Amino acid sequence: MESRSDHRASSRLLTGAVVLLCLCAAARGQLRLRCDFYDDSCPDLDSIVQARVSAAMKAEARMGASLLRLHFHDCFVNGCDGSILLDGPDSEKLALPNLNSVRGYEVIDAIKADLEKACPGVVSCADVVAYAAKYGVLLSGGPDYDVRLGRKDGLVANQSGANSNLPSPFDSISVITQRFKDVGLNTKDVVVLSGAHTIGRSRCVLFSSRLANFSATNSVDPTLDSSLASSLQQLCRGGDGNQTAALDAGSADAFDNHYFQNLLARKGLLSSDQGLFSSPDGVNATRALVQAYSANSQRFLCDFGDSMIKMGNIPPFNASAGQIRKKCSAVN
Repeated sequence: MESRSDHRASSRLLTGAVVLLCLCAAARGQLRLRCDFYDDSCPDLDSIVQARVSAAMKAEARMGASLLRLHFHDCFVNGCDGSILLDGPDSEKLALPNLNSVRGYEVIDAIKADLEKACPGVVSCADVVAYAAKYGVLLSGGPDYDVRLGRKDGLVANQSGANSNLPSPFDSISVITQRFKDVGLNTKDVVVLSGAHTIGRSRCVLFSSRLANFSATNSVDPTLDSSLASSLQQLCRGGDGNQTAALDAGSADAFDNHYFQNLLARKGLLSSDQGLFSSPDGVNATRALVQAYSANSQRFLCDFGDSMIKMGNIPPFNASAGQIRKKCSAVN
């Protein structure tokens, strides 16, 4: 269960009796979000979200990562306003970074349907996305961080913004860092939130360029471990690009710091992952943090919770506008 203090200090791991002391970051921005926003108006919120996410992850462990990614892709476009859930000709679902890639919409819809029965017209879809991501992390063994609530749902989607604003696995570390800065996040947040790739999978189309014809002098990306490259070539050969590999080889479904240890061993799956440690930009800006998190799981897990709170506070373009949608895929 989630604490109601803005300065609570415990972060629970479900995979063991480990208690981490993490200072919860203070609320920022224009949204005036609060952990206890729905305590009186929808007291069953936590149990409803937990039950639905738990059931979805029992059916498919990968769903935890999918819900986390859904929150990330929502916040980087128009702020954290649930605009990624809207259908229509300008739907963000149809943007290239999201099409046939972002998942979990049906879990959000199921949570929202339950909430409309328990407390109709109260909980925004944007808050559902943020809260579902928290349980996607927690039920994968990650930290139990406080979720600030009280967002409104945006009235419009922004497909062009999704195409231009979301960081790409093909971007350099400097470009990714700038995209984070554009929404009020910093270089530390780049490294910490990249650590979300400790769970989940990625399609061959997003990393196959590292496996053949990489450059004029190298067939395979030289920053990719040769044994991993060989296994990935076998996986992707002859397919349509939709075969998937674990983002964190050797620890695919556990939320831990193994992702960073893989980067030190040249086993980052995406170019943007390995670039945090091996690229010129990464050597200058992010390598030291990768090394620190690879050696200190507690530090990573605590910082991850703080960065998630910070990302969840990215305000919509017009924080005072919006509504509480009855159905997440359409405005009222």
